[in-house]
Amino acid sequence: MRVVDPRVRQNYLAILVAAIANFLLEAGWYTWFQQPWLDGIGRSKEWLMSQGVSPALQYGIAFLASAVVAAAISSFTQISGPQTAMRGVKAGAWLWIGFVIPIWATEYAFEVRTPALLAINTGCWLLGMILMGAITGAWKKK
Repeated sequence: MRVVDPRVRQNYLAILVAAIANFLLEAGWYTWFQQPWLDGIGRSKEWLMSQGVSPALQYGIAFLASAVVAAAISSFTQISGPQTAMRGVKAGAWLWIGFVIPIWATEYAFEVRTPALLAINTGCWLLGMILMGAITGAWKKK
């Protein structure tokens, strides 16, 4: 069984740039929505800071997750047809519709979390996945 599709040629520089772009989008997003997000998770900034969790670990995980998602979007973009920015945008949006929103909505329904918190968390991923799709779709490997 062949795991790697011969149609997929990952452009690691594009994936890196897309991951950085998403990471910066997340930083801005959660800075902008910091208080509603904290209210939604029932925590304070002071509580988060007092937990002793390494920010380097948190940011490292966030960046690695962005890189994995960027690589997946790049793969789906290439498998689904000619590699273009618009196909990347569509791949990012459809992957968000097919995976992100159903998983988070189910989790939030059972955790009895608010629709506002769902919108904050999944809205960031929608924009990020569209952005990463545009970057990885437009930036073809030579």
